[in-house]
Amino acid sequence: MKEILDAIQSPDTTSADFAALPLPESYRAVTVHKDETEMFAGLTTRDKDPRKSLHIDDVPVPELGPGEALVAVMASSVNYNSVWTSIFEPLSTFGFLERYGKVSELTRRHDLPYHIIGSDLAGVVLRTGPGVNAWRPGDEVVAHCLSVELESSDGHNDTMLDPEQRIWGFETNFGGLAEIALVKSNQLMPKPEHLSWEEAAAPGLVNSTAYRQLVSRNGAGMKQGDNVLIWGASGGLGSYATQFALAGGATPICVVSSPEKAAICRAMGAEAVIDRNAEDYRFWKDERTQDPREWKRFGKRIRELTGGEDVDIVFEHPGRETFGASVYVTRKGGTVVTCASTSGYTHEYDNRYLWMSLKRIIGSHFANYREAWEANRLIAKGKIHPTLSKVYPLEETGQAAHDVHRNVHQGKVGVLALAPREGLGVRDHELREKHLRAINLFRDTTGSAPAGTAGAEDTTEATGSTGSPTEPAARHRGDD
Repeated sequence: MKEILDAIQSPDTTSADFAALPLPESYRAVTVHKDETEMFAGLTTRDKDPRKSLHIDDVPVPELGPGEALVAVMASSVNYNSVWTSIFEPLSTFGFLERYGKVSELTRRHDLPYHIIGSDLAGVVLRTGPGVNAWRPGDEVVAHCLSVELESSDGHNDTMLDPEQRIWGFETNFGGLAEIALVKSNQLMPKPEHLSWEEAAAPGLVNSTAYRQLVSRNGAGMKQGDNVLIWGASGGLGSYATQFALAGGATPICVVSSPEKAAICRAMGAEAVIDRNAEDYRFWKDERTQDPREWKRFGKRIRELTGGEDVDIVFEHPGRETFGASVYVTRKGGTVVTCASTSGYTHEYDNRYLWMSLKRIIGSHFANYREAWEANRLIAKGKIHPTLSKVYPLEETGQAAHDVHRNVHQGKVGVLALAPREGLGVRDHELREKHLRAINLFRDTTGSAPAGTAGAEDTTEATGSTGSPTEPAARHRGDD
């Protein structure tokens, strides 16, 4: 791996040089083990500790197939699907690997007694398989997490509708929390040149998810002037929704859970912020009974912040706890778009407020290749910025996942794989300098920005995760 890293760090290495590099027989990867899936039996979700189930193993380099690429991973990040995998909830991901292994002779590679996890990466292409023409060894890339076969007509208008749609690193093996990853070539996108490796690895999953959910015509189709209610607006998912709303001429109404998270939203440029803990909203009287009076109080507070207007769009992901309120506060003819159910996936709402007011509920799940590409393009142009708050080495991925599981972080938590330190990989220093304060916003807030990345004048909520489309409980963790 040292020879690969030296080649990546040398400015003179050519594509031919990368293609000639010998691949190692094995590499280090973050794994869960099939024989440990019952290790947390009897414990509550909160008490299940990713630090006990996530391992650093030396694993063999997988066989490279047609339309695939092997990527040297410089950095990755933690999403909530990595937490779900690590605590074996709502079920073990080895069932996904077993089913995928039955699709073809080639996919049998994925059905192993260990699962290499991770659904984000930034790195360098090492090898490409037969039929790959768009990418060459040496290309600096990021990867989105949509894995599709596209042999059915169902997926050709929208690849998210492909019957064999899966999330890489969650429903497939050989994910991004490793020194090498195996991806389909159509997962690859250009690395934003003004970002470091760890910054470039952070947006992929959550940025694409927020783009489809809020901006795309497959989601809410947000337009200028819309009022957008965003739950967990400083989180890994909500922080991108907040940026999309601001960049698109909409007004975000940011819901957070602390003054610190409210301050982050205001630093991003949002003016309408609700601290749900400080204002003590309790949408449920008990486990079975919601309180419509709290919906009304919440709606009144929103109108105070919008000049008397209701919200056009609700960016939903908490699920059971908030869904009744979300349906209620949406304006007549408005849209609730949901990508998750982190507080419970059995939703309850008063249907009178939906049907009689002609509201819509739209389900949204990750993003197709075009949507992921457009979302990454906005990052590359400096229109949307990473929300990275903290970075761990690969050996401490268990702690990084524990942070996300316990919701003690802000924005996204990054992981260094081959990168020996933070701050490497920046190619466009001029563009970086222009957006340095926005890039470091979440780092400055937590006090964890690496030395030399922010000027002295720079001062200044949970993370997203894509889960299985066939297992309702395995969804994005986007609450704050």
